[in-house]
Amino acid sequence: MDDLELRSRAAHEDAGAGALAKRRALLEQLRRILPPSAPWEAWLARTGELPPDFDALPACAELPDPLTRTVQGKAVPVATAEDWRARRAELLALFHQWLLGAVPPPPDRVRAETLGERREGGATAREVRLSFGPAGRASLGLELLIPPGPGPFPVFMTQHNHRAWALIALRRGYLACVYAGADSRDDTDSFLDAYPGYDWSRLTRRAWAASRCVDYLATVPEADGARIALTGHSRNGKQSLIAAALDERIAAVISSSSGVGGAATVRYCSEQHFGEGIELLTRVFPDWFHPRLRSFTGREDRLPVDLHELVALSAPRPCLLSVALNDGCDSTWAMQQTYLAAGRVYRLLGAAEHLRLLWRPGGHETDPTVIERYLDWCDTHFGRGAAPFPERPLHPDNWDAWRAANADLAGQGPPPAPDGAAPAGDRAAWEREREEVRDRVRWMLGEAPPAAANPGGGYGREVGHVAALLRRADPGEGVEKEQIVFGEYINGDIFLPAGLRASGRAAPAVLWLHPLSCPLGYVAAYKRGEQVFRTLARAGYAVFGFDQIGCGRRVEEAEGFYRRHPRWSLLGKMVRDAGAAIDALTAQPYVDAGRIWGLGYGLGSLVGTHLGALDGRLAGLVAVAGPPPFRGDTDSAGTGGIRRWSHRQLLLPRLGLFAGREGQVPYDTEHLYAAVAPRPLLVVSPLLDREAPHGAVRGAVAAARRAYARHDTAEWLDQRSPEDYNHFGPEMQRLVLDWLRERDG
Repeated sequence: MDDLELRSRAAHEDAGAGALAKRRALLEQLRRILPPSAPWEAWLARTGELPPDFDALPACAELPDPLTRTVQGKAVPVATAEDWRARRAELLALFHQWLLGAVPPPPDRVRAETLGERREGGATAREVRLSFGPAGRASLGLELLIPPGPGPFPVFMTQHNHRAWALIALRRGYLACVYAGADSRDDTDSFLDAYPGYDWSRLTRRAWAASRCVDYLATVPEADGARIALTGHSRNGKQSLIAAALDERIAAVISSSSGVGGAATVRYCSEQHFGEGIELLTRVFPDWFHPRLRSFTGREDRLPVDLHELVALSAPRPCLLSVALNDGCDSTWAMQQTYLAAGRVYRLLGAAEHLRLLWRPGGHETDPTVIERYLDWCDTHFGRGAAPFPERPLHPDNWDAWRAANADLAGQGPPPAPDGAAPAGDRAAWEREREEVRDRVRWMLGEAPPAAANPGGGYGREVGHVAALLRRADPGEGVEKEQIVFGEYINGDIFLPAGLRASGRAAPAVLWLHPLSCPLGYVAAYKRGEQVFRTLARAGYAVFGFDQIGCGRRVEEAEGFYRRHPRWSLLGKMVRDAGAAIDALTAQPYVDAGRIWGLGYGLGSLVGTHLGALDGRLAGLVAVAGPPPFRGDTDSAGTGGIRRWSHRQLLLPRLGLFAGREGQVPYDTEHLYAAVAPRPLLVVSPLLDREAPHGAVRGAVAAARRAYARHDTAEWLDQRSPEDYNHFGPEMQRLVLDWLRERDG
């Protein structure tokens, strides 16, 4: 072996050793920032696996395109049904690797033993036990409910705890198959003994069990094997989608409130959206998915697949995604994004009408009316009826339509504010510059319609059952709640220390601005620790919480917004509502009007920084996990770019006019920060925030600090950067509370 070859081999070995050390360091970091998970640690010890090298996985902040393949390092579009077959196999392999685990091949033989049969109300109920696998060690119980008559009947298949759903299906003329793959009865543990060499997760085993039912149904004369529908709710909705992906004999699938890990994507329904999130999902339910998934906590953008692609694996078969408006397990906005992304596959295959969203009122519960609609869907696609299932986008999503309606804005807009956010000269010069920044901000927010002051009142207060649905009926121990209707007929809740109203004292207040949290608005659906508004109220603050438009009680208010206000913006409406909330707070006798602080997280941080720049009444502002500077937030930044605010969420559509020329955006994050001066401002930028690179945020803070220096208050602009990902857990809440106490005195 010559010297060159020796050096090449040594370099390769060094690179391999470096990559291994890097992955070990990633594991230790995960252990530092994630809560303990004994099952995950046991898996790590047993397998010796390490997290992937995330730098080697391409970042994709938006949902990965299901119709793009990577061939020899190049992106290749999926253009035909044949192309899709190849892409489908690739996606299924990725799901097995990262979420589902490996499954055994279908058994050669499934033995069915009838345990009993009886007649009930004209129907036949048959109890069956299936045996299969090596030495028949795997077994699965099921029940058939067969209508009278010769058949064959279409099949409605569901899990053990949904047997009452099956009774409705039986009445509607379906043969119902109820199998033991649910929490109430789960026979799939027997699969572990029969197939010890497979690392499949619990939900994958239950999904595979549905296929064994299909095997058996092929032998039942009364069952129409070409018309089998599968449905389940919540975790059973997850396994139903998995089953439809694994077995194309399932002719239709209905995902009922399947949430994260089902039809809700981890990118758009994570902890930063107050959603279920990978961390909670893999810690509280450690056997639902493969343990590898836990490593992607906070790095959801590096996951090679996402759940919209699980939905797409059902194409072109009919798939109904059922979502409740205020279900904490779901997000109407995230589910609309799933629908749009998976719909591209359905359109390619000429089956666009086979995918629909079914919005329903309420929370995570179901009722007979909902199940009747599920059966209407089955009837429609099994040739038994034609119930209407129209498309209904709740959240504005068509930026191109907005642009067409505002064509005169092309090439318009004020000139960009100079970099640095602090012009040379005295304070008076800066005040003039700040007014120019405010003018730029007002232009970006759009042409606000007329408004008048609202002194607040009680008419229209949120009624008890709605407050209970939205998880804010109980103020919590040591906390009182007062409701007030403010602004443009919006319900707000003020959480305050018990006894404050009767004390005659005036306390400091916090205006709480929540993230993109569609189901419950200002209340976190999933969290670690206490709700932030209760934490702050117990610490002595009066905390004002309200749902921003498109969230909580106001989900449907966003529908048609740009038809009503084509020249305004959703962000402009949010900022107006937040200003009206300050009006309401200042009117309360127990609030010190000079000590009202703003606290925004995620989307709320975007609202808060715009509010703080325009409204001088806030005593100070805390911006947690806010956006990075617009001018550096290009399509290549790996964050989703400014299009996430303009195109994806249509919050600030005028910002989209600068996509591709971000350097011309009229103002930037640093200008918003600087416009808050000289009031105290805390910017919390987690080191691992996948949507806001820490260095970029740090640069904006440094630029804005020069404006603070003009007022001799440079120390009042503070940045804290915990080693953490984007979520608002107890540690970050404590950081915010300590800072507020320090600045508020």
